Amino acid sequence: MTDAQRPTIDITLLDRQYTIACPEDKQDQLDRAAHYLDRAMQGIHAQRKGMDRERIAIMSALNIANELLEVLDERRASEQNLTELTERLDRVLTK
Repeated sequence: MTDAQRPTIDITLLDRQYTIACPEDKQDQLDRAAHYLDRAMQGIHAQRKGMDRERIAIMSALNIANELLEVLDERRASEQNLTELTERLDRVLTK
């Protein structure tokens, strides 16, 4: 498939429009991610008006990466707790 034939979606980040190649079945996901990123960028921009777009994008990416890592850590802890509870239940049931 040539670049001209690839499906695309238009997103807006910090009031600037971008056209992104994206499979049609993933466009809703990308649109949702773009809105999330735009809100993060708008928040940083509102706090620091003089900051350039690149720094705003980097700060937003770092904040979102931190959020993701926190959620992954919580998930791992929950899975560990569930594993421990399952093992305890198995021990009780096998007695």
